[in-house]
Formats: sequence, structure tokens, C-alpha cells
Amino acid sequence: MSTIQPVRGTHDLIGENQRRHSHVVSAARRISALYGFGEWSTPIFEDTRVFSRSLGDTSDVVSKEMYSFSDRDGESITLRPEGTAAICRALVTNGLTQSLPQKVFYAGPMFRYERPQKGRYRQFHQIGVELMGAAEPQADAEVIALGYQILQDLGVAEHVTLELNTLGDAASREAWREALIAYFSRYKDQLSEDSRVRLEKNPLRILDSKDRSDRALVADAPQMAEFLTPEASTFWDDLRRTLDNFGISYRVNTSIVRGLDYYNHTTFEFVTDKLGSQGTVMAGGRYDGLVKQMGGPAVPSVGLAAGVERLSMLLDTAPESARPVIIVPVGSPAEGTVFKVLQSLRQQGVYVEMGYRGSLRKRMERAGKQNAAYVLFLGEDEVERGVCRIKHMESGQESEVTLDSVLSDAATFFLSGEKAAI
Repeated sequence: MSTIQPVRGTHDLIGENQRRHSHVVSAARRISALYGFGEWSTPIFEDTRVFSRSLGDTSDVVSKEMYSFSDRDGESITLRPEGTAAICRALVTNGLTQSLPQKVFYAGPMFRYERPQKGRYRQFHQIGVELMGAAEPQADAEVIALGYQILQDLGVAEHVTLELNTLGDAASREAWREALIAYFSRYKDQLSEDSRVRLEKNPLRILDSKDRSDRALVADAPQMAEFLTPEASTFWDDLRRTLDNFGISYRVNTSIVRGLDYYNHTTFEFVTDKLGSQGTVMAGGRYDGLVKQMGGPAVPSVGLAAGVERLSMLLDTAPESARPVIIVPVGSPAEGTVFKVLQSLRQQGVYVEMGYRGSLRKRMERAGKQNAAYVLFLGEDEVERGVCRIKHMESGQESEVTLDSVLSDAATFFLSGEKAAI
């Protein structure tokens, strides 16, 4: 009988991979809290309309990649392909549009049916932040600064470049859209099949095309900068000035239009050359119309999201596992005393395990394989005298201390100066 394998495009998080994953999420959660972002958790699946409305029918996510199905009541349900639309839906359905601004952090799995490759899975994980209810360009800069600080905290900022663009306001975008239609219509017979469809529905999506012939045409397409209204131009200038004040360097990249249809004004990507073709590790922008699409009022908003798998791959080393204290009973000490010590140490915040079986030599070998920081020996004689022996595994030194002192103040022996056993 063949072994059942994970479904294509999914992967298990175990050992080093799990430590990397947890480290990225914990860092993002901690830095987001410093900026005042509280955590929300939304369902893994939503009414399909949450995503078909927000992402746009012409986006690849809706047309090709969503995991959608009908439940037993015939309702169309979709596994969430991204986090922003669900957060906006939650803002509306929980009646929070009257309590703005809302600063939200989220983390969790997302689902897209696409070709699996390095750093890209069909079930992948994202961290993200959304700042809803702030119309100022300073809010965009703050979200970008938050993202940059996460990258700094992870020690990967030096490998990443911030690329920045503007999509302008509604008037700018409509003028640009008309210019793009006029331009691409002249070359309609040279466009890919997908781009010919996009030309009718959303020509901005052609700018995202990966088709080689499309890319050649995109290179000479009209630029958004030619169509910015005075208001949009001021927003763009203020954003860049604020980033300068934050001390964050960037490179303007006019080809960034983002793959989703709900962006306006700011779009940005943090990119790296360390991951091959999967170079974008964090991205986002402004989306002032999305909450209204969810049935709420117009709420100006900006956010970012990052792939946990890709950020994990950028880490130079995996975070170390905590190093345990191993309790090794010697002979047949009073069982009640052994378990009293075990639980007391855990209640004081010490990572501790019991060395149950095998000879003393075998148990010490196992403690070494577990990278134990200390071994605590409890024998009949020690219990009778109210003491225990503690061996520091790195130095090899042993000391004898009273059980009462260990039970009342484990930090003195196991936590002070130790990265592990905590």
C-alpha cells in the first residue's frame, strides 16, 4: 500500500520549518503591536461574493485561482485567497465603520490554485496589516515603515528593496484607463488572449501580464504620471516626503499596478533577488473603495501583506529550539517528589522533560541529543536529604542544591542568562 502524500501544493511545517514560520509570525505580531495594530481572525472560508466583488472578475485570482465550492445548502463558498477583503467584510458586519480608524493585524493560511514552485504553495500563509479610516498619505508611509521594521527585525532588510508607484485618484485612473484602451487597441491582434479580454474589462490588468509579447507592448504604454490630477500629484509628493522623513529609501517603479483591482494611489512592493523569480516578499497599497463594496460606507484604507514562506526562506538561520532541563530519576526515588519537582519547574516557566527509561548512560545520551541545558538528578539518597544534583551540560560542572530552593526559585538555577530552558 502506497504512503499517502500531502496534497500537491501543500506542505507540512515541522522542525526547522516550523521554527522559521513561527519566528516570522511572532516578529510581525510584535512589531505591529508597537504601531498600535490589534489582531483579528476571520474565517478561512467566506461567501464567494466577498472575493469576487473585491478582487474583480478580471483578476487572475477570481478567474483562475480561487478554491470555490457549493456547500450543502447550495451557497457558494470560497477558501480565502487573501486577507484584505475578509478584514473589510468583518469591519462592516461587526459594525465598526463608526469607530475609525481601525488598525488590524492578521496572520493565517490562504488558498490559491496555481502552479506550485519555490516559495509558492496552494495553501500558503500570510501576515498582514490594514489601517482603515485614514485618508492621509502619512498613513501609507506608516504602514510601509511598519513593514520595513518587520524586515529589519528579521534581519533581512539589507536584502530587500522598496519599490513604489502611484495609481492616482479616481479621475487620474479613468483618464489613464482611456489612454491605455486607445493604445492597446492599436495592437489588439498582438495581445495575448487573456489581455484581449482584459482590454474590454480592465486594461490596467494588461500591465500585469507575464506574456512576452504583451510585455513588449507594455514597455511603451502610457504612464500614470502623465494623467495625475493636482490632488493625486500632491498625495504622491507627500507620501515620498514622509518616507524620506522616516529614513526609508525607495525606488519608483511605474510597472507596479498590483494584481488586484481595488487599489488606488499608493502601491508598493518589497522585493529581493535572493529568491529567484519569486522576488516579492511583501506588498500592499491603498484601497479607498473596498469597504463600500462590502456594503459599508466609503472608508479610506491602506495595508500590506507578506508571504510567511518567502520571508522564512530569507532567514540566514533557523531560530534555535529551546533547550530543556531533563530530570533523571536515579534508582527508585519517591515518585511523588519527582513529579512535584517536574510540575513546579513548569509552573515557574522552565521547559522541562522527564528522562524515563534506559540506563543512566542512555538517558544522558538522549539528553545530549535533545540539546539539554541542564540535567537534574534525583535519587533516593538525594530525596531523603532534600537535595538534588544539577549538571550544566555545556561546562560539565555539577552542583548540589536543596530541593526547597529549586521549588521556590527555579530562575536562579535555570533561567538567568540562559537563552534556553525558558
